[in-house]
Parts: sequence; structure tokens; C-alpha cells
Amino acid sequence: MILRIYTDGACSGNQSSRNFGGWGAILEYGEHRKELFGGMPDTTNNRMELTAVIEAFKALNRGGQTIEVFSDSAYVSNCFREKWYESWEKNRWRNAAKKSVENQELWKELLSLVRQHQTTFYRVKGHVNLTGRSTNFDAVYEKFVSWNGARFSFEDFKYITAMNNRADELANMGIKQAKGEL
Repeated sequence: MILRIYTDGACSGNQSSRNFGGWGAILEYGEHRKELFGGMPDTTNNRMELTAVIEAFKALNRGGQTIEVFSDSAYVSNCFREKWYESWEKNRWRNAAKKSVENQELWKELLSLVRQHQTTFYRVKGHVNLTGRSTNFDAVYEKFVSWNGARFSFEDFKYITAMNNRADELANMGIKQAKGEL
């Protein structure tokens, strides 16, 4: 059976001195579902996107699982889909511009967790209004398929998008928690 993980990160006041970030993750295994969230001050959206995936993997009880990760972060999904990390590791954590890879401590932690499983990353468009009459679902689904292939049906796409929206809600709860409002 496949374990599915849906993640999102958020940041209020990103790049300011008084920002707060949050992350949310949903783990789904058959009929079982677990929701996680958290937050912290003085962070960035990218760090929260990474933290969401890290915390989801840390919640697992055993290795060797088949996992599908759905993220609206191109930063996270493209790294794994395009194997950026292979070049980073080969070049001692330097990117193509010969600069130190940002957030490398989080990338290293995530890689060590991901490598314990058979994991596939998928990209999702974030903030899709599933109840909006003005949403062009065909166009959004077409983009989803262009990113991920035709493996997923339209119904799968709607469900995955709904779970991404829920992960976003959890990330925003993390921001509220970090601010002491929850």
C-alpha cells in the first residue's frame, strides 16, 4: 500500500524582521489519516516547505515504505524530480552558481529521511479554489498532468488539490500557534 503525504509551508511577513512561518502535513495510509502542523518565528517560506516534508517523514514508524509526496512547492518537488541534490552533493553543497546551497541543513536532513523509503514527489498547484465558479478546472488539471503525467484522473486531481488546501490551512494554524494565537 502507498503512503501519501500532502505538505505545505507558509510565511506571514516573509523576509521581514517580524515574520512567522507555519507548516502543515497530512499523512494518509488507506483509511488512516494524521494531520500535523507547527510554526516558528523568523523564518522563510522555503524553510517551512522543507520543514513540512521533514516533519511528515519524522512521524513515520518504520522505513522501507512506498511514499508519494504532494507539494505545491516547486523548490521541494523539483529538487527531487530533477535530482538537484545529486549535483549539490557532488559539488560539496554548492549550486550551479558555485554558491553554498541555501537551507542545506534542512536538505541534508530531508535526504536522509527520504532515502529510507521509495519516494516519489509530485507537484500541485497551490491555492486552487475548488468551489469557485471562476476556476478553470480543465486548465489547472492540464497543468497538473504536465507536471506529473497522466497517471492521475481528474477525480484524483481534485482530491489531491483538496488535501493540498487542507495542508495550507494547517500551515496557517502553525503561524497562529507561533504567534501565540492558537
